[in-house]
Amino acid sequence: MTLRRLGLYSASLVIAAWVLLPILLITLAAFTPREALYTWPRQIWPDRFTLETILFFARSDGVLRSVWNSVLVAVLTIALSLLISAPTGYTLARYRFRGRDAVQLSILAVKMFPATVLSIPLAVAFIGWGLYDTLLGVAIVHTALSIPFVTAIVASVFVGIPFELEEAAMTLGASRLRAFLRVTLPMALPGLAAAAIYTFVLSWNEVFAATILTLNNRTLPALIINAVASATAPLHYRFAGGFFMVMPALVILFLIRRYLLTLWGVTVR
Repeated sequence: MTLRRLGLYSASLVIAAWVLLPILLITLAAFTPREALYTWPRQIWPDRFTLETILFFARSDGVLRSVWNSVLVAVLTIALSLLISAPTGYTLARYRFRGRDAVQLSILAVKMFPATVLSIPLAVAFIGWGLYDTLLGVAIVHTALSIPFVTAIVASVFVGIPFELEEAAMTLGASRLRAFLRVTLPMALPGLAAAAIYTFVLSWNEVFAATILTLNNRTLPALIINAVASATAPLHYRFAGGFFMVMPALVILFLIRRYLLTLWGVTVR
């Protein structure tokens, strides 16, 4: 048992280091003076910390606007994904009907088509619909990318909630909708929070659709990848950009960690 526990702790430590070490290095570089980033050998832990690299990035042309665009697209994507996936997942979890397996397979089959194959048809269609270079158009694409996994997450959450609880509420006079809102939905909040986190991270980090479908309304990843690809972005710009990309997702995870841990059976006070 001791060896098993030691192996488990060792594996957890390796995974944590694999995830956290790059974030730590990017964070340190983002708060390192610009001249120190170009010295060799460069110290991992700087002699002093400064905001000049972060401020340089924030004051660069189009950065703050692209951050706001990314936030708006992520919020729209979360709303649209949950609005579509929650009823779909509930239906798949609660009802048995002809063609149910085909519906599940068709939802997951959407992930079989890479975005690169659909890029030109999407651009042409969005130009015709008046959605090209709009945040709504990018949010629609992100929603289509996230719906398969969000539906699978939500369906698995509703499957784990006994239907007898809803039936008990209905025997006490509650309608089907009221039983769902008062009984099932509060119990499903951790799973919905997990689905929202996945959707936010996918939308925040997605770069291909945002690059193809926008010119003037770039999201933050599209702006950074465009600057890096053109080889005009200096080193401190890249480190600060990486920090800006990582931090919002970590903040969101911290704020709703209670729901995530509850999903795994851990209580947080």
